[in-house]
Amino acid sequence: MQSRYLFTLKNYRAALVAALFFGCITPGSKFLIKDFPPQSMAGLLYIFAGIGLFAILLFKGNIASSFSRVQKADLKWFFLATLFGGIMGPAFLTYGISHIRGSTASLLLNLEAVLTSLIAWFVFKEHFEKKIVYGMIFIVLGCLTLSINSKVYGGADTLLGFILIALACLSWGIDNNVTRNISHLDPVLIASFKGLIAGSTNLYLGYLIGEKLAWNFGIFQIGILGFFGIGISLVAFIISLGSIGTARTGAIFSTAPFIGSLLSIIFLNESLTITFVIALMFMVGGIWFHLSEDHGHEHTHDELSHSHEHIHDEHHHHSHSENDPIGEAHTHLHFHTRMKHKHPHFPDIHHQHEHH
Repeated sequence: MQSRYLFTLKNYRAALVAALFFGCITPGSKFLIKDFPPQSMAGLLYIFAGIGLFAILLFKGNIASSFSRVQKADLKWFFLATLFGGIMGPAFLTYGISHIRGSTASLLLNLEAVLTSLIAWFVFKEHFEKKIVYGMIFIVLGCLTLSINSKVYGGADTLLGFILIALACLSWGIDNNVTRNISHLDPVLIASFKGLIAGSTNLYLGYLIGEKLAWNFGIFQIGILGFFGIGISLVAFIISLGSIGTARTGAIFSTAPFIGSLLSIIFLNESLTITFVIALMFMVGGIWFHLSEDHGHEHTHDELSHSHEHIHDEHHHHSHSENDPIGEAHTHLHFHTRMKHKHPHFPDIHHQHEHH
């Protein structure tokens, strides 16, 4: 039992990190939006994320190796991820928070997790367990409970704001699912170029529509918010996609609205109410359902040849033609022989089998 929970916690760790940092985006953007136009702010968030992550790539010194793993088929998925997740999603968000309170916008971001999972289940046919569904219901109930608070503010939230945030969630739901198809690539490489391309595109669009930027200390604040809230969060999210699959990553990531609401209470001076405490209990229950999932059955791995970062675990028993570090994560083209076994697992890149 203990080993099962350790297995689950280890694989969910990246998704929790992604949720923690992304939860900062909405209250942080709401705090800064008064000084920056929305289209340009969306561009600044992503371009700073891209610059910071590209600096990490340079420091690691493995850019050529990371590029060598990119195949022609990966480019279409990267294009779609950049279009929906890097250009459309953040623009909808920054325009939306101009018409809605930060706490309400944070709560509405729960739609992203729901739409991500629905697309994963019904479009990409990803398998799901009952406990994942129960956990998702609990988390949605938590966010609905939190939304009771918004009623006391009456007209502070507009219908346009709701629609724009919902469109941001739809854009990111599509992004999450298509990014799954390139999660075997270096996540820092994906996130850095996504940030650079999407950020510069939104900045250019802001320039075309006549937005003016004030170059002050707020730019530095946006840079910090973008690097952690977008850049580091995106890297952790991609790692999680390759480890536990889209639906499970989306389910854990749906705690980000709670984090955003908590930060709004602390930094935007919004009140702590009994409904917030009840919502916390719902969300803790939802996470417990996810962590207590025990998906293990006999399954077959077909022959497969691919390249991704790995260690020598039960799925990677192969020799090396190069001096790869023993016991450390490394990347090279390797071959999987046909194998049948049983162990706890998630729908990662090695477990894309059907269920009956």
